[in-house]
Order: sequence, then C-alpha cells, then structure tokens
Amino acid sequence: MASVQLRQVQKSYDGVNKVIHGIDLDIEHGEFVVFVGPSGCGKSTLLRMIAGLESITGGDVLIDGKRVNDEPPRNRDIAMVFQDYALYPHKSLYDNMAFGLRLRKTPEDEIKRRVMDAARLLRIDHMLERKPAALSGGQRQRVAIGRAIVRQPKVFLFDEPLSNLDAQLRNEMRSEIKKLHQRLGATIIYVTHDQVEAMTLADRIAVMSGGHKMQYASPDEVYNRPAAQFVAGFTGSPPMNLVSCQLQAGGADLGGGVLIALPADLRERAAAAPSHVFGIRPENLSLAPRHVPGEVEVQARVVISEPLGAETLVTFQVGNVELIARCAASFRASAGTPQNLYLDPAAMHLFSQDSGQAI
Repeated sequence: MASVQLRQVQKSYDGVNKVIHGIDLDIEHGEFVVFVGPSGCGKSTLLRMIAGLESITGGDVLIDGKRVNDEPPRNRDIAMVFQDYALYPHKSLYDNMAFGLRLRKTPEDEIKRRVMDAARLLRIDHMLERKPAALSGGQRQRVAIGRAIVRQPKVFLFDEPLSNLDAQLRNEMRSEIKKLHQRLGATIIYVTHDQVEAMTLADRIAVMSGGHKMQYASPDEVYNRPAAQFVAGFTGSPPMNLVSCQLQAGGADLGGGVLIALPADLRERAAAAPSHVFGIRPENLSLAPRHVPGEVEVQARVVISEPLGAETLVTFQVGNVELIARCAASFRASAGTPQNLYLDPAAMHLFSQDSGQAI
C-alpha cells in the first residue's frame, strides 16, 4: 500500500493546448479512488501521468512522499490494468501472469507461488494452461488483473477496465474488483466514464470535466451535496432535475405561477444574484406528503410515464418546466392527468447561472 499525492499537476501539448489544469489530490494508504467524467475530460491522461506513461508539464506526483516526476514506470512500483487487457495471445494464462516477474528475474518457485495465489483469488486457477483466445471478456480481464496482482505493487491503476464488457459482465466484474480491494487492502486508482461504477466502488470520487477537478469527495457527498451543476447533472440515473429560475419573494420562480419556497439558509446564500439553476433529485419528489419540515406542495400534470419494473419514472409539467420523479411501480396515469407533488426542502439545491458552482 502507498499514499499518492498530486500537487498542482498540469499537462499541455506544445505548451498551448492544456488538458490538465493544476489538479491537487491526496490519496491515502489503501484507499479506492475513482476518476470519473465524460470522454475527453482528462481522467485517463491524469492516470497515465501517475503511471509515468505521460510526461508532466507542471506540478508534482508523489508516491509515499517521494517525487516521481522523472522516474520511469518500472521504478514507481505501480501496476496498471488496461481497457484492452493487453495480453500476449501466443502465451498461456500462466505465462501472461508470470511475464513481468520473469523480466525482473524473480525465482521460478516464487513466480509459481504468486501466480497460483492470484489465480485462486480470481478463480481462474483451473484454466492457466489456456490461451487468451479461448476466454470470455470477463476471464481475460481477470487474467489482466492477476498479472497486476502478482507484481505486488504499492498502487494499482485501472484504466476503464470494464468498458469492453457487456452489461451483465460489467456488474459481475465490478463486484469482483470491490471484493479484491477488500481482500488486498491495496491503494487503487480507477478511471471510468460510468458514474454507477464510481458510486459503487469508490471510497472517494474525483469528478472531472475539461481537465479540471470539479469535486473530490465521498460518493455520498458527491451525490447529495454536489459542488457544481456539472456534478449534479453527471451523477444519478436519471440525474438531478436542473432548471433555470429567477428568485422571487424568497422562492424559485419556475414560471406559470409556480413559486418553490426555499429554505432560509439557501435564500440567504442566493440573495446576491437573481438568476440561478434550481436542482432536486427525482427521489426527492413524492406524490404524497412526507410531513417533513417546510415541505413544498405544487400542482403538476403528467407528461409521460416510463415503467421500469421496480419503479416508474414520471415526467411532470410544473409551471414552465419539466421535472422527473421516481414513483412506485404501480403508478399509472395518462398524459395531462393533474397531480400534486411534494418537494423535500432539505434536498433542494441552487447553482450559480454564471459559474455553475453550488450556492
């Protein structure tokens, strides 16, 4: 295990095209940290900079307190698992897992012990004589992970390891990776564009956009207290309802005569500017009162219902905007049906229309 620190890390190409903008991060011993964001946000570039596969334009990367900017990958004591598995097709699974250890002149009995231990951990010990072509995608990814485990590195780096798998295999492998972290207690840095992977795997999440760190916090804090409109809209399925509003008489004016009364602390923080973005998650809209302090009731009309088996997602017209609510699986209503909605004030958010930052 090791700690990893990033200090004002920057990356630019040709000194002009900046793709990573002064990122600071502290990753603790044994922590599972996920870099998440849309394609092109810089998350894989940042991971490759930690690995030593990309040069650093500015700032410092430290592993266990040691600056490693100029160290080659082999001297950083890290192991990386790639999206495309990067297995040698002509070698057996055993030889694929043993390859790096043989390059380091590790004794064969030690290689065998490490490979067999990792193979048993990953439940592939019965197929070590097979070639990669005979395996499923999930099995190949287990071999790639096993090859990293036998190295016994200080830090594991995962670059979109599940993106080539189908939905069912992704779910299975996600659980396996979480169990693996629990067993090894290793420091893991994991890159994904899938916010479900981030929420389920991470101790802490670094949400990225355009080469910037938008928020670095626990999954609970990222979900319930997003630091920016981008974070609120990127997390959750469906994501947070986000609508432009004007502040009027202590409330968020959604048009059409609908005024959402805001909690006093939110009103005070928002008083400096009239234009904001109002946010509330679908599960914080209900069809019946929950009798929470300050609960807000509004008139709405059904736009569309989407039954999903365990629940029904319903889009409502509220004033001049549409809001999505999570409803019971049994909910059925045709378009245009009037419905009262109840909003939990503790779950309301406001974001600056200009900066996108949380108020």
